[in-house]
Amino acid sequence: MFKFKLHKKDSTTKARLGEFTTPHGVVQTPIFMPVGTNATVKAMMVEGLTGLGAEIILSNTYHLYLRPGSDIVRKAGGLHKFMNWDKPILTDSGGFQVFSLGQLRKISEAGVKFRSHIDGAPIFLTPEKAIEIQQDLGADIIVCFDECTPYPSTFEYTKNSMELTHRWAKRCKDAKTRDDQALFGIVQGGMYKDLREESAKEIVSIGFDGYAIGGLSVGETKDLMYEMTEVTAGFLPEDKPRYLMGVGTPLDLVECISRGIDMFDCVMPTRNARNGTLFTSKGKVAIKNAKYAEDFSSLDDECICVTCKNYTKAYLRHIWMAKEILSYNLNTIHNLTYYLNLIKRVRSSIEDGSMNKLREELKAIYS
Repeated sequence: MFKFKLHKKDSTTKARLGEFTTPHGVVQTPIFMPVGTNATVKAMMVEGLTGLGAEIILSNTYHLYLRPGSDIVRKAGGLHKFMNWDKPILTDSGGFQVFSLGQLRKISEAGVKFRSHIDGAPIFLTPEKAIEIQQDLGADIIVCFDECTPYPSTFEYTKNSMELTHRWAKRCKDAKTRDDQALFGIVQGGMYKDLREESAKEIVSIGFDGYAIGGLSVGETKDLMYEMTEVTAGFLPEDKPRYLMGVGTPLDLVECISRGIDMFDCVMPTRNARNGTLFTSKGKVAIKNAKYAEDFSSLDDECICVTCKNYTKAYLRHIWMAKEILSYNLNTIHNLTYYLNLIKRVRSSIEDGSMNKLREELKAIYS
């Protein structure tokens, strides 16, 4: 059901052009996946996402397990039918919540004990349970349960955490029973090159349909994130997709694609949209700034999204300041358009050999 095909490698960087096939369609890589945590990309209808050119979205195992419940999604016919999205979906495993809900959980060999962030109810999430939930949800791509190692962490803690992730990866693979879902393994190892190499080799030896790089963009410097990304990608097979989890800014995407990454997800375009920060061809725009109160120009004259074609900066500032719901929608439309169009430009630059030129352009705008 799941197939990956590598079409081309850039001659001056490690960037790659490819595609993968899933039961719900073909996805071109490199790809950015909008985040739909609760089976919805915030402030967007699925028809709008399709219109923007989104090819695949990400939903969250932990959150959907708590609400409405993976059993309800299964009874609805799976996540695709439940949310009316007929293109591919990737679900993460809940492993990031092991990291982000640090005050509400306890890790053991068996799994993780949580306190629900909703009502404090006790939850016990194991590798087997994470796979069961994701099989109920029915995403095209599911991901192994792991511990996202916090930063900073000692070498000893990082090594123990990594080895736990390896043991959980084997349990996840053994627990998977659906042939129509691809399973990605996750590489950990913190900020230690030798552990990243060890983890990559171990996860590859277990054997998965694709490989995710976890435990980055968790507080380390950009340079260190780029370094660990490149080190890790160097030990992953060329004939499988490489997914950098939870990254990142427009410049992060371009830099990490240059280091061999194929897939990304991040809440940044949607969360920033709701906070009034917009990504444009000239850099970030904080639309609440008073200087836009009488600015009747388009947000970005290089963008053809609905927001830029029909509304001025003055209007976008007005509805954001007035806390109008429409502000979330128009801002999100623009930010997602910017990200998805950037990915298209990246693909074109790999095709015509101008990837380094695009990198320099993004550095000048977003460094």
